[in-house]
Amino acid sequence: MTDNDLAYGSPEEIIFGKAKYPLEYGLGLKVGYGEVIPEVKYWPYRGYENDEKKLIKEYEKITREILERAVDLNVKSLQLETELSYFITLRPKLAEEIVSLQKDIMEGYHSRYGIKLALRVTPADIRKLREVTYDEARNIMMETFEAVCRSGADVISIESIGGKEVFDYAFIRGDLEGIIFSLAILAIVDMDGLWKDIVNIARRHKVVPGGDTACGFANTAMILAGGKVHRRASHVLAAVIRAMSASRTLVAYEKGAKGPGKDCAYENVMIKFITGYPMSMEGKTSAVAHSSLVGNIVAAMCDLWSNEQVENIQLFSGSAPQAILEMLYYDVKLMNTAIAMGREFTLRDLLISSDKFEDPQALILSPDVAWDVAKTIVKNKEDTYWRTIRAGIKALEIIERAYEERRLRLDTPEIKYLNKLKEALHKIPEKDEFIDKALSKYTAKVREFNPAQYGL
Repeated sequence: MTDNDLAYGSPEEIIFGKAKYPLEYGLGLKVGYGEVIPEVKYWPYRGYENDEKKLIKEYEKITREILERAVDLNVKSLQLETELSYFITLRPKLAEEIVSLQKDIMEGYHSRYGIKLALRVTPADIRKLREVTYDEARNIMMETFEAVCRSGADVISIESIGGKEVFDYAFIRGDLEGIIFSLAILAIVDMDGLWKDIVNIARRHKVVPGGDTACGFANTAMILAGGKVHRRASHVLAAVIRAMSASRTLVAYEKGAKGPGKDCAYENVMIKFITGYPMSMEGKTSAVAHSSLVGNIVAAMCDLWSNEQVENIQLFSGSAPQAILEMLYYDVKLMNTAIAMGREFTLRDLLISSDKFEDPQALILSPDVAWDVAKTIVKNKEDTYWRTIRAGIKALEIIERAYEERRLRLDTPEIKYLNKLKEALHKIPEKDEFIDKALSKYTAKVREFNPAQYGL
């Protein structure tokens, strides 16, 4: 891929289940080779979260029950994702014991039933916790990455939050300057160093460095934006943040991540166009944790289809992780049947059309639109500051055009916000001037912000 090229020749090429650069790892799992794989994500029962012995038993139970349901359904390929809590991430030995136990169980099912399996492990970003210093937390995170790689993780990822302290302050105030400072400067500087270390650990252990997600930024905006009636933030702003967040998420791949991209990175639509790597996505099956207006459209290009965290509680049909696995399985079964029958592009187009013009956030994730945003990022690839801003400008242009063509409906407050954002984005100064001003402003206003943590 050259600086002016994407991995795909046109937006029409992208499709679920197929990636330009597929991956094979774990216990025979193949991702991006022409089949969508379910990736199930789970959370221990909340009453056990701070009890080491109960947590170990809980993960054993979750893993066995998921795999029992999988073989009963005749699932041929499956990825599990263990997202580690703060409590577990702070205890590398506990993380190692949990992952080792899970992998032993998975190997048993693979050997007995032939099911192809892999385990993604996602340590938490604990650097903002108050009980440890920033440097101590970072060192513990790296120890935990080492521990889970040693004990059986096939893929490692993280939901990093560098810059989130400024983002949160700015977002709730509609402060575009702070949003840009967090996404275009702080988050990118942070990810540059963080992912260099994560990739080195992964390579040393022959584990796949998966990818990052703007969950703490763009998903925060999406959730606060809310629905059509109950909303606490602008949907146009949330869509623009999603586009800009792709620039920040891309840094992981520039440092050596290979995918599959993290499921809650809805910006993975842009990332797949740029890198050609397989991507995990979540959509309607995230309703167990949060609502959204993009439940179908993101499935159009997924290689793994996942859910948001579901707590291990009992339902009438079994455990909640078992139930969500079954939902994921039937979704991917439909997609894989469409591929087998040569009807995948018809299904893809239906998934897109069902959401595309319902909301600006869905519009930005439509492959034809994401293609334009991805091209803008790649065109400005070496300048991370301007590629982030120009991705936002491109998103606004597309939203405005869809509104003017009467394909996208926007109410009066959203139209006002669109015009406000357009004016503000075009007034952003050069990088050095912007940083000087932002440093002065947010050092004074955001107590948690420490410029030294970003080398500023």
